[in-house]
Amino acid sequence: MASLKDIRKRIQSVKSTRQITRAMKMVAAAKLRRSQEAILSARPFAYRIYAIMASLASREGVKHPLLEKREEKKIRTIILAGDRGLCGSFNANIFKEAHRFISSKETEGIEVAVDCIGKKAFDFFKKRRTIGSYHEGLLSDAKYVSVASIADEILETYVKAEFDAIYLVYNEFKSAIQQKVIVERLIPISLEVPEGVASILRINEEERFKNYLFEPSKEEILEMVVPRHFKTQLFRSVLESVASEHGARMTAMENATKNASEMIDSLTLQYNKARQASITKELMEIVSGVEAMK
Repeated sequence: MASLKDIRKRIQSVKSTRQITRAMKMVAAAKLRRSQEAILSARPFAYRIYAIMASLASREGVKHPLLEKREEKKIRTIILAGDRGLCGSFNANIFKEAHRFISSKETEGIEVAVDCIGKKAFDFFKKRRTIGSYHEGLLSDAKYVSVASIADEILETYVKAEFDAIYLVYNEFKSAIQQKVIVERLIPISLEVPEGVASILRINEEERFKNYLFEPSKEEILEMVVPRHFKTQLFRSVLESVASEHGARMTAMENATKNASEMIDSLTLQYNKARQASITKELMEIVSGVEAMK
C-alpha cells in the first residue's frame, strides 16, 4: 500500500496537471471563438462563388480544363491535420481516413503522391511514405494570401498534367464537440452540390437558367471564377480545420480537467482512509503498551 507521503505527492501532481488542462481549455475556447467567427464569415462567400461557378458551368457549350475529368493514373492527396497534439482523436481520425483513402486508390492501381499541411501530418506520414511537399506554419496564421500561393502551385502541377486529380482530407467544423472528416476532390472541380451551396442554388434555380448576356463572355468569366473558386475552397478548408482543432482541444482539455478532479477525489478518499488506518494502528499500539505495563 502506498504511504501517506506518496499519496500526498500524487494528489499535488494531479492538481498541477488540472491547472494546466484548465488553462489550456480556456486558451482553446478563446481561439475557437475567433476561428469560428472566421469560418462563419468565409462560408457565405465560398458558397456564393461556388453557386456562380456552377451556374456558368451548367450552360451549354461552356467548358474549362479544371472541370473536365480524366482517367486517374496519378493523383495528389493533401493531408490537412494540426500542428499540435492534446486534441483528442482529431489528428488520429484524419490519419485513419487518409490511410484508408490512399490504400483504396493504390489498390485500384493509381499512384498517390502525398502532401502535408500541419506538423502532425508531416510527422505521421514521413515515417510511412515519401512526402511531396510540406507547408509549414500555415495553420498558426491562416491567411488567404498564403493559401492562394499554395493553390497556384497545385493548379500549375495539374495544368502540366503531372497529376490527374487533387484530393484533400480535412476536418469539417460542425460544432465545438463535433468535427467530420471529409475527403474532397479539389481538381477536377466537382459540380456535385455541397450541402452549404444547396440552399443558394434552390433559391436561385429559376435565375440560373435564364439566357443572360455576358460581358465579357461566359468563357472569360469562368476562366477567372474557377481558379478563384479553387483558392477560396482551399482557404475555407484550412479555416474549417483550424476551428475543428481548437474545438477538439477544448473538449479534450475539459474532459481531462474533469478526470483530474475525479482522480483527486479518489486519491483524497484513499489518503483519508490510509491516515485513519495509521491513526487507529498507533492508538492500538498505545493501548497495547499500556496494557502490557499493568
